[in-house]
Amino acid sequence: MKKLFALLGITALTLSVFAQSPQKMSYQCVVRNTSGALVTNKSVGVRISILQGSASGTVVYQETYNPNPQTNANGLLTIEIGSGLIISGSFSSVNWSSGPYFLKTETDPSGGTTYTITGTSQLLSVPYEHAIKRDNIGSFD
Repeated sequence: MKKLFALLGITALTLSVFAQSPQKMSYQCVVRNTSGALVTNKSVGVRISILQGSASGTVVYQETYNPNPQTNANGLLTIEIGSGLIISGSFSSVNWSSGPYFLKTETDPSGGTTYTITGTSQLLSVPYEHAIKRDNIGSFD
């Protein structure tokens, strides 16, 4: 009987470790050059910033990528925000409940750091699980 309880306890601990959510957000975009042509099968320089308050607000997190991500045959670029090289801030420290937040993307179609294409859009849905964790919502402490 003791072995059964020990086995159940170890299983519960193992499952709680696997249930941890990653500190990342998936992001996809289609990359076009300044002429509007698709940038296909190329390494692209990317800088991501999370801004607080407005589209020109305070940078609370910023990252780049090395190696640079690559577009596919359709010009689609897929990255995980939170897994790049941190320039400033901490992704896990972003207080998602203190929004609004905006995502600023900067790209260099030639693969360098001369970011000639920029865009900013509001994050209408934030990683709520991260907000819940950070604010201890549902905690009885």
